[in-house]
Amino acid sequence: MITVTELRFLADAQTSYHILKPWWDVFWYYITMVMLMIAVLAGALQLTQSRMLCLPCKAEVDNQCVHPLEPVLRHINLSSASAVQAIPSLGIQNDLHRQQYAYIDAVCYEKQLHWFAKFFPYLVFLHSIVFAVCSNFWLHYPSTSSRLEHFVAILYKCFDSPWTTRALSEAVAQQSIKPQHRRRSQLMTSTGTEDAETRRQSLQPGIESSAVDDDASGVLDKKEGEQAKALFERVRRFRFHVEQKDIIYRLYMKQIVVKVVALIVIIAYVSYYLMNITFEIDCIIDIQAFTGYRRYQCVYSLAVIFKVLATFYVFLVLLYGYACFHSLWWMLRSSLKRYSFEAVREKSNYSDIPDVQNDFAFILHLADQYDPLYAKRFSIFLSEVSENKLKQINLNNEWTVEMLRNKLRRSSKDKVELHMFMLSGLPDNVFELNEIDVLILELIPDAKLTPMITQLVNLKELHIYHSTLTVDLQALSFLAENLETLHLKFTTMEKIPSWLFLLKNLKELYLAGSLDNYSYFYIEGLQDLKNLKSLYLKSSLPRIPPVVTESLPSLEKLSINNEGNRLMVLISLKKMTNLACLELINCDLERIPHSIFSLRELQEIDFRGNNFKTIEEIISFQHLQKLTCLKLWHNSIAYIPIQIGVLANLEQLYLNHNNIEMVPLQLFLCNKLRVLDLSYNNLSFIPEEIQLLKNLQYFAVTKNSIETLPDGLFKCSKLQYLLLGKNSLMSISPQVGDLMNLIKIELIGNQVESLPPEIESCQSLKPNCIIVETHVLRTLPSLAKENLKPLQREKMS
Repeated sequence: MITVTELRFLADAQTSYHILKPWWDVFWYYITMVMLMIAVLAGALQLTQSRMLCLPCKAEVDNQCVHPLEPVLRHINLSSASAVQAIPSLGIQNDLHRQQYAYIDAVCYEKQLHWFAKFFPYLVFLHSIVFAVCSNFWLHYPSTSSRLEHFVAILYKCFDSPWTTRALSEAVAQQSIKPQHRRRSQLMTSTGTEDAETRRQSLQPGIESSAVDDDASGVLDKKEGEQAKALFERVRRFRFHVEQKDIIYRLYMKQIVVKVVALIVIIAYVSYYLMNITFEIDCIIDIQAFTGYRRYQCVYSLAVIFKVLATFYVFLVLLYGYACFHSLWWMLRSSLKRYSFEAVREKSNYSDIPDVQNDFAFILHLADQYDPLYAKRFSIFLSEVSENKLKQINLNNEWTVEMLRNKLRRSSKDKVELHMFMLSGLPDNVFELNEIDVLILELIPDAKLTPMITQLVNLKELHIYHSTLTVDLQALSFLAENLETLHLKFTTMEKIPSWLFLLKNLKELYLAGSLDNYSYFYIEGLQDLKNLKSLYLKSSLPRIPPVVTESLPSLEKLSINNEGNRLMVLISLKKMTNLACLELINCDLERIPHSIFSLRELQEIDFRGNNFKTIEEIISFQHLQKLTCLKLWHNSIAYIPIQIGVLANLEQLYLNHNNIEMVPLQLFLCNKLRVLDLSYNNLSFIPEEIQLLKNLQYFAVTKNSIETLPDGLFKCSKLQYLLLGKNSLMSISPQVGDLMNLIKIELIGNQVESLPPEIESCQSLKPNCIIVETHVLRTLPSLAKENLKPLQREKMS
């Protein structure tokens, strides 16, 4: 015999699924259990009790069984009641054996009893099984069960997570603070203290208003923080996987429709056949050869209780049907394939909680029927704001003040730098290091500057490399007053933060990223940087942005690195009359643009990495009376025009990495030259007239084909750096000792076998600054003596 316990799994899913069961699912479960009990009770009665008792019929009237004395009594007009009372004592003798009665009972049960009365317990059992399967099929179907198990596991962890409690507590605390801020804002508006700039800042993306953090809920420890972080990732993956399809919704709808159809069929035929369960049964069977009788009067002993149970069963089916139709109405009355967290967003500070759809939405609707609190606590793990707060806490736990202080470095400009690389955010402990001069943020997807940045009183320079930086209003006010240099690298123009155009005291701005004609409006805000002195653009610009040439009157330095792409329409440069330094690097220029000759304030020009083959326009540089530095390096210049001599004020000339074969004598008329770099060319000699450069301090002819040095070179008494490496020099003149100010000399890569002893007369020249092969360096007398001392000690020992 099958027990109720053994069948329980058919009517109930795993206990962990109870949060996905609305009241009607629970109602179905209990009704199904009662139906199973009815089936088991009726089946037990049918198996343990005599199912049918039959007696042979000796007399028939109108084809019906009657008492054998009834015709006689009716004939003599006796009272049938008194006669019937008197006759039973006489009894009716049938002369049948016990085995014959058993045979008659069995045959009449099988042949004459209606099938509904006979199989009623089994029908109820079968109906219960159908209802149980329909109620729980969606929980066990392979395509849905895995998703539901995953959801339930995540939901329980989210519900019990300490981070959920903390986040909701902070939301309640900030809700109580909002009315105070609102009243304060109204008061400021009424008194006129909120100026236009503040209102403008409040509208800028990437800027957040100051908020008061409530730490009343305590701080998460490292283990709890890591668990919450893992939950965010699980929720994100689960949402991506489940939100794509609606298989759970469709399967749930199908099983409800199947239930409704099954209920209609069951109610129809059970109500119709219920009247066939009768107590008395007239049995006519042809077994006279065995018993001597053809007709029998039988009674079905279970008819009364079966009728009561069937009536009660019909009542249960009607209740079950009511729940089915209610669930069908719930499925159809509104769209359950979309779930909105609008109420949660209004009651908390997590306004970024997204609405969900398809199976994810449907599962949350089911959970709401059990308890809406589950969805509310689950929504915390859908919020990016909540996740960022958790990341911040984890970062603060991971990066202590001591660890950050160990990362501090001193740059070549003698500034204290902190470089944060590939973190999820910016640790708050960074703001405890008030000695920072330069802060570098690289590959940090979600960094935030809080009001704590005001502690970095020495911060003057900020680098943001492929990072997203959100700035608090109070932090922005601090940056606007103190920040002088900003380096920004980005992939798309949308990544340029709008708050940078509010840095009123910014002096240097470096922008490196993708710029084109259609994205110039992203940098229109540059016109608000009235104190900007230097602008560096590294991109693939088709032309110089109009805002640069027209709206930055205080700009003194413009540097454009076009990454090898041609820069066109340079006529607009004429408008930049205050420009003192111009760098057009890797701009694919073939000629020097004429527009720069009207920039009278220019002091330095850099044309590195272009395609200059000739520089005939160099004569026009005489109009630039303040020009002191000219860089024409890394081009394809074949020769230097003789007009170079008109640049009387030139102090630095860089012509390295070209194809120059000869130096014109007119070059040495530029007697103010302090730096002359002719490295990596095709020079074979240096004219004797180089002695005219009395102010020359730096002279480089590395990687040429020079065989001898002119004596005039050693008459440049102010020479400090002499770079002669990778040439064809055979020897060095003893006159090198006349260069008393020499600090560094490079001779490596030549054919020099020895150094003149006179080189030791250069008082400022240290041996480690003589760049030459080791065996050549050892030819100096002082070094030779030092090498001999260890040998003499070895012999004496």
